[in-house]
Amino acid sequence: MLVEELPIASFQAPPAQGHAAGRAAQGGQDAPRPQPEPQLFNVRVALSAGRHADSGDLVRRMYAWRGYAFEAGERSAADKVTLYAETGGELVGTMSLWLDKGNALPADENFRDRLDILRRQGRRLCEPSRLAIDAGMSKRVFAALIHISWLYARELHGFTDYVIEVNPRHVAFYRRMLGFADFGGERPCSRVGAPAVLLRLPLDQMGASIRKWGGSVQQQAGERSFYPYFFPACDEPAISARLAALCHGGEWA
Repeated sequence: MLVEELPIASFQAPPAQGHAAGRAAQGGQDAPRPQPEPQLFNVRVALSAGRHADSGDLVRRMYAWRGYAFEAGERSAADKVTLYAETGGELVGTMSLWLDKGNALPADENFRDRLDILRRQGRRLCEPSRLAIDAGMSKRVFAALIHISWLYARELHGFTDYVIEVNPRHVAFYRRMLGFADFGGERPCSRVGAPAVLLRLPLDQMGASIRKWGGSVQQQAGERSFYPYFFPACDEPAISARLAALCHGGEWA
């Protein structure tokens, strides 16, 4: 088995909403609607050119659906790790995490002055980007990708802050669901052909939210952010160990 085939984490979640609705409709209007069987999702690290291409195809498709441009060119893989989620062999979610290792982050193109403020304070920056989730997927897919990227950045490599560029329409979502705060105002972003707002989230703040809410979604805790969909803290050592083992053999370690 290829190293890339080994999942970093696996979880069960309800199937895509469209698939479940379609199966219910086949039984007729008055037919009972059985509870759909949960799907097994695996999160893996993209190592091969084929997996990077598959991830890029999903990003391209979801960007086009929202009317955004997609920049195909990439820098050296040493600056970036790409995660993807799959179920039944179908890639349904992906994100990349750019690491500030002396080379410019994507956000430097539009917000270099703001990022340099943090660098002068000794902050170590990383930038989640190219986040794409197939329509109708469980919230756990999004949460798993973000949580694993946090483990990689904070726990394994000591980075201190997420910085992201988002469309102004999505600012409220990232504030409410993950706790990001505005750090740069609105500026044009040539990479996607749309305006962008720079947001920041200290990773220790994210860690505190994970400790408080991670794994609590079944308990109906009343928290409306994405954090209850994160893995429980007791799952983190095993996930981190698998990430660390893979890092040692990867050029992005």
